[in-house]
Amino acid sequence: MANESALPETDPMLVFEGVTKEFPATHKGENGFKALNGVDYTVPRGTITGIIGRSGAGKSTLVRLVNGLEKPTNGRVLVDGTDVTKLSGGSLRTLRRSVGMIFQHFNLLSSRTVFDNVAMPLEIAGMPAKAIKAKIEPLIDMVGLSDKLDRYPAELSGGQKQRVGIARALATDPKLLLSDEATSALDPETTQHILDLLKTINRELGLTVLLITHEMEVVKTATSRVAVMDGGKIVESGRTFDVFLRPQHATTQTLLASMPGTGLPDWIKRKVKDSPAPGDDALVRLTFFGDTADQPLVARLTKELGLDVRIMSGTVDEIAGDPFGNLVIAYSAEPGVMEQARAFFAKTGLVAEEVGYVD
Repeated sequence: MANESALPETDPMLVFEGVTKEFPATHKGENGFKALNGVDYTVPRGTITGIIGRSGAGKSTLVRLVNGLEKPTNGRVLVDGTDVTKLSGGSLRTLRRSVGMIFQHFNLLSSRTVFDNVAMPLEIAGMPAKAIKAKIEPLIDMVGLSDKLDRYPAELSGGQKQRVGIARALATDPKLLLSDEATSALDPETTQHILDLLKTINRELGLTVLLITHEMEVVKTATSRVAVMDGGKIVESGRTFDVFLRPQHATTQTLLASMPGTGLPDWIKRKVKDSPAPGDDALVRLTFFGDTADQPLVARLTKELGLDVRIMSGTVDEIAGDPFGNLVIAYSAEPGVMEQARAFFAKTGLVAEEVGYVD
C-alpha cells in the first residue's frame, strides 16, 4: 500500500455527514435520548483511525451506523462513496461483507472449531468447501493460529479468541475493519500483540481500520489519526501526535492525564502552589518531540543559564511511531530567571508549560 503520509486527505473511506441519532423514550413520561448530535468526520483510506471517549460519549452508536445496524435520525454515512443509510435487503448485506467487525467479547460460537468460526461468513455466503479451505487457512496462519485449527473457543486464551475474531472479520475481504473496544477485555501484553497484528494487517493488506476505544494507550500505540467524542459530538480531532502534543479540549486533556507518565506524580501534586513565595522554584513540564527528542537540552539549559535544575519526573515514549517525552523540572522562580528560561525554550523549540511552584 502507499505510505499513509502520501495518501491524500480527499481520498475518504468513511464519511459521517451531519449525523444525528436519537433514541425514543422507553417509558411513558421520559424524554428520548440523543446519542449523536451533528457528527461530521472523515476517515482517510488506508489509515488506522481511533475514536475515543468516555462511556456514553456515543462511540458505539457511531460504529453501529457504519454497517447499518442502526440508522441515523438525520445525516448520511458513506462507506467508500456508498450511502449506507439508503441501503436495505441484499444491498445492505453486500455492504456488510465489505465491512469487517471485531468485538470486545469475541462473539465466537462455542460449538464450532477455530476453522469453522472463521469460515462461517463464507458458508453463509454459499462458497464451496474447497474454496473456503483455500481462503481460510492462510488467514488463520496470518493471525498466528495455524496450530489451533481444530480447537474450540473454550480451549483458547482471550488473545487467541480475539485473533479468531480478527481472522473471521477478514474472511470476506473487507475494505474497512471496525474494532469496537476489541482490546478492553485483554491484559496489557495481549492488547499489545493484538494492536501489533492490526498494524500488520493495515500495512500488508492496505485495510482501513477504525478503532473504537476508551483507552488513550490504545490510541497512542496503534493509530495515526484520532477523534475525541464527548456528549455525542466530536470535540477534537487530528493527527494522533498533534492531539497528544497540544490537546485543546478539556475532555482530551482529562483522558491524557489518566495515562501513566503524563500527569504530575501525586507526591508533587501535594506540594504545588499557585503563586511563589521567596526562594521557591518554578515547576515546568517540558515536552520533547521531533528534533528535540534526542537533544541534551536540559544540560544546555543548565550550562547556558547557570541554573540549578531539579528533575522531578519524566517519561520517554513514542506516539504513532514518533519519539515523544515529558520531563518535569524545577528551577528558581525569580522573574529574571523565568524570562531567560522562556527565551531558551522558544529558541530550542521545546514546549514548556509552567504548572506551578514548589518549595
